Amino acid sequence: MAAPEIPDEYLGEYVRILAEVAATGRRLTRDELEARRAMGRRAAEAGFQIRALVGFHLAATRADWPCGPSADAATADSVLAAVEQAVDAFAEGFERAQRMTVRREEAARREFIDDLLYGRSDLGRLAERATRFGLRLSRAHAVAVATGPEAYTETDSVPRAVESALLARFSGRKILITTKDGRLVCIAPASQPDVLRYFAKQAHAATDGGRVAVGRPHPGPGGVVHSYDEALDALDLAERMSLDDPVLYAADLLVYPVLTRDRQAMADLVRGQLGPLQRARGGAEPLLNTLITYFDAGCVAAETARRLSLSVRALTYRLERIHQLTGADPADPMHRYTLQTAVIGARLLDWPAKEL
Repeated sequence: MAAPEIPDEYLGEYVRILAEVAATGRRLTRDELEARRAMGRRAAEAGFQIRALVGFHLAATRADWPCGPSADAATADSVLAAVEQAVDAFAEGFERAQRMTVRREEAARREFIDDLLYGRSDLGRLAERATRFGLRLSRAHAVAVATGPEAYTETDSVPRAVESALLARFSGRKILITTKDGRLVCIAPASQPDVLRYFAKQAHAATDGGRVAVGRPHPGPGGVVHSYDEALDALDLAERMSLDDPVLYAADLLVYPVLTRDRQAMADLVRGQLGPLQRARGGAEPLLNTLITYFDAGCVAAETARRLSLSVRALTYRLERIHQLTGADPADPMHRYTLQTAVIGARLLDWPAKEL
């Protein structure tokens, strides 16, 4: 497709100015330079390319070169200096207009992202705005969120490196990559789970081992914020539960929100099953950590003792002490489920650091 022809109006007084410079040797005036800047701004707003515009000016210079065959070198030098001034001022105005356009686009994108991820806008209007940024919110989408050792903004090297990797791998896909509250965020159609898997791989590497959580796919404009919230909840859960996985999927962690759906019932279970541990010397925390490690080790005493840097005999004493205080034997399969559920609840509710 041929580039649009540039109208002569974008030359303005350019040819006349060159003729006057050839006759007098003067430089461009302040008003002339400002007029060239204004012309550059209008050309940028009209959608022309700077390369074509510079070529347009050079072609006009050749066509209307004001120096005759007898002109001396000083006259030619004055004209070339005027060409440099005029084109530089024109390009300056063009670049200013482009920077303003970029800032407006960035502000609109940031406002859209804020509304999308916080659900603060009318959903119908949000869906209309989404098409401008490559999303079709009538379909289901999933969101991945990555954290690292520091807070990131869109202009930082880490988000830009991750975005470049994804755009190179999935050119033409409807993907939105951004940052929010210092975290990296990727929104992709539910039909393209490979995008979020690749994002997780790239983000984990770029953030020097940061953690990534992926929400479940949900349809409609409200589905994006729902998936985003699930990813945030998974990151928070990983922190409280000391989960080691670098990539977490909300779909794999559904048991935890189910357990805490009735928060009061879970609090009662924790108090009833683990509250007696507070009578132990040193409080509940050492024995609670013993139970956490014991269950994480698959209830294998030798492995638990190794992880706690204890002898098996010392570990056995702790487990017996837990049995004496709570009435529940961690080694007894009949007691184990209730006790382990209470331990999970304690971690989710941050007990005993917080009172229930």
